[in-house]
Amino acid sequence: MEGATATNPKPVSSFLVLDHILKRLSDSKLFPNLKEVVIAGHSGGAQVVQRYAMIGGKEDALLQREGVKLRYVIANPSSYAYFDAERPEPVTVQSCPDFDEWKYGLNKMPFYSGKEKPADIEKNYVKRDITYLMGELDTDRNHPALDKTCAAEAQGAYRLIRGQNYFNYLKKRHPEGLNQRLVIVPKVGHNGDGIFTSPEGQAVLFKPF
Repeated sequence: MEGATATNPKPVSSFLVLDHILKRLSDSKLFPNLKEVVIAGHSGGAQVVQRYAMIGGKEDALLQREGVKLRYVIANPSSYAYFDAERPEPVTVQSCPDFDEWKYGLNKMPFYSGKEKPADIEKNYVKRDITYLMGELDTDRNHPALDKTCAAEAQGAYRLIRGQNYFNYLKKRHPEGLNQRLVIVPKVGHNGDGIFTSPEGQAVLFKPF
């Protein structure tokens, strides 16, 4: 979910696997008609996509060279990785020691991330073509799969508000040049089928902005 190195059978990051998939897709001899790749995920899968968009996508240049566009769709995740210690809810290291550590922040990064500086991570992330897809009814504070750790609670009480808070955070830091958008799906809660088969979800997946 966060790109950590596997403990068994070999120390490989899931993000490295995604890199290899993108590298394969960038081979125009194998995929001569490929024009676009969309990495999409819902809930826990969306957490993978958000963190991968932040520190992964290392094969993006290969895709661009072949004229293939890479987009990300992040639907209803429980939490997000922030660039600094600012959060929408009051929190301190004393009250929540790991609130600004990876996967919630940019401290104690996984081995996969290398030595990339936080400023460069942010610079690259805001250039990504990302759509945040939120269910209007994903507002259950007690949903069984909702991250209720103090680090996640610092981002908001439930998934919809966490997504809105994060997007507002991005717009505040980057009022210009943000290649991202937030789309709310009416009358849908924490339901992957409902999100991706909705008119809004279909448009996001198959009709790029």
